[in-house]
Amino acid sequence: MLKQNTDVFVVGGGPAGLAVGIAAAQRGLSVTVVDSARPPIDKACGEGIMPDGLLALRTLGVDLTELAAASFEGIRFVDAAGEVNARFPQGSGFGMRRSALHTVLAEKAESVGVRLAWGMRVEAVRQGEVVAGGETLRSRFVVCADGENSSLRQKAGLGAGKVYRRRYGFRNHYQVPPWSPFVEVHWANCGQIYVTPVGANDLCVVFITADQHLRLDDALPFFPELRQRLAGQAPSDRSIGGISVTRKLKAVTAGRIALIGDASGSADAITGDGLSLAFQQATVLADAMCSGDLREYQKQHRKISTMPRNMGELMLVMNDHPWVRKRIFRGFAQSPQIFQKLLAMHTRNISPFELGLKDCLSFGWNVLQG
Repeated sequence: MLKQNTDVFVVGGGPAGLAVGIAAAQRGLSVTVVDSARPPIDKACGEGIMPDGLLALRTLGVDLTELAAASFEGIRFVDAAGEVNARFPQGSGFGMRRSALHTVLAEKAESVGVRLAWGMRVEAVRQGEVVAGGETLRSRFVVCADGENSSLRQKAGLGAGKVYRRRYGFRNHYQVPPWSPFVEVHWANCGQIYVTPVGANDLCVVFITADQHLRLDDALPFFPELRQRLAGQAPSDRSIGGISVTRKLKAVTAGRIALIGDASGSADAITGDGLSLAFQQATVLADAMCSGDLREYQKQHRKISTMPRNMGELMLVMNDHPWVRKRIFRGFAQSPQIFQKLLAMHTRNISPFELGLKDCLSFGWNVLQG
């Protein structure tokens, strides 16, 4: 039973909710995190964390490098038209199973004094209070971290936002040693397959598609290189499905109520940025709660989300128009520095102004020449 009032009440104990709980507790606020599920909480996810996401985690005192997982050095795109890869300009990314990440974050939250209540449903959120498990508790701030299909978003007066696109993801694991130092994104007309190393002998393979009836086994013939590498291998656990939504909200705060993670809007999973965004949002939201004014979080949330959203739209144009994808792949092959700079921009190592006019003009000409 929850009997104590709290400075911060977080609804949702996934990575986003736990991260903001940790950040707020480290700033001296009392924090309660509630979730109707019980740990470890799993979810269909690409299971890769970009370098900027790892940096955000380190500011929370969470260092994943000692865990039995796997690092990756960059991104590799593979298509019938060819392939291109680029390494991160600073640091590496990290792949680990979503359930293992949840365990680490829950343990960290508990260690910094966050009160965790699992298996409890929240019935209502209002300014300054929460109804959970039949009890009404006072709280200075309420954070809704209850995911893409947030049931509390509209109850808080923040609406459902506008959904621009809906796609479907299906995750499998294979007990196969990683063959590449990169996260691989394999492209075909039916969608993309992400391959992320999550252990010395463990791969996360996620198929993302607009066709909710198409599954990985049926799609593999359209990805010949990957099909050959996985030949004779069976998934090591059951497949998990999920929905990838491109959603934008007009506001992510209402008085002393804030949204975080997928509840606050989302880019398509094609960006691979979901976890990184949540960890960055957690820090700025905790700072805003300490100041007593959430308006700065609204401003910073928009800033954090703009680049992944724009990159997602660019990549979805490649998904929707194979002829565009073919030309862009050829442009990358002839101007690999552009792919390198785009990755650096995506991971916030350079600004868009640092792409370089000469390189952009050369890339554009190569794409037009097709």
